[in-house]
Amino acid sequence: MAKTNEVDNSIYDNYGDKWYTAVDDPVALLRAENKVKSPWIIQRLKSGSTILDVGCGAGFLSNELALAGHHVTGVDLSESSLVVARRYDKTQTVKYLACDAFHLPFPDGHFDALCAMDFLEHVEDPATVIKEFSRVLKPGGKFFFHTFNRNIIAWFVIIKLVEWLIPTTAKNMHVLRLFIKPHELEKYCKLANLEQKEIIGIKPVFSSIPVTKIFSGNVPPEMKFELTGSLLTSFLGIAQKT
Repeated sequence: MAKTNEVDNSIYDNYGDKWYTAVDDPVALLRAENKVKSPWIIQRLKSGSTILDVGCGAGFLSNELALAGHHVTGVDLSESSLVVARRYDKTQTVKYLACDAFHLPFPDGHFDALCAMDFLEHVEDPATVIKEFSRVLKPGGKFFFHTFNRNIIAWFVIIKLVEWLIPTTAKNMHVLRLFIKPHELEKYCKLANLEQKEIIGIKPVFSSIPVTKIFSGNVPPEMKFELTGSLLTSFLGIAQKT
């Protein structure tokens, strides 16, 4: 069991097909968010790019990138999640591999792009892992990231509100101290020879939730997210290897 102030990453080992089917779990929010994140990323990639998706989970992004014609490798520590990712890969081209993001088993300058969606807030040393990301990127390669801002509003929306509205939310799915302020992430990128090029916020569209379903304990299929100029709760961005 995770300690009070430590994130519990083991919860993903038990999801199985719930990654794609559960509506009474925050993973349904990830699926809804991915409908915004994936197109944004795909629009900023060169055709046929070689891409590493770190912390890929059950392949929400990896499988979309493969469908768009890219050459994708997805890595995660959760082998059970990778089993699901392979099953939902319609192209059957994604290479899924269990490995530690701090020690990626790839040569220097190997990938055109690297994605880390909802990953950085799950590690204790984001600066070091970002240096490893930079190592495997080609010069000019793109680092795509999405993570949560560290402030009281983000704590309320991302942690407490989700726990209240989705009672099955696992304890310590997120902890505030691991959230990252935008200027901190920019600093970590600079230390890894990555220059931030673009950053934009993502927020839930609360009006997309039917009033009758707010307290149902489920994430309704109508639930949507949208891009915003505000980085208050979470943010999506690109940094480029110099």
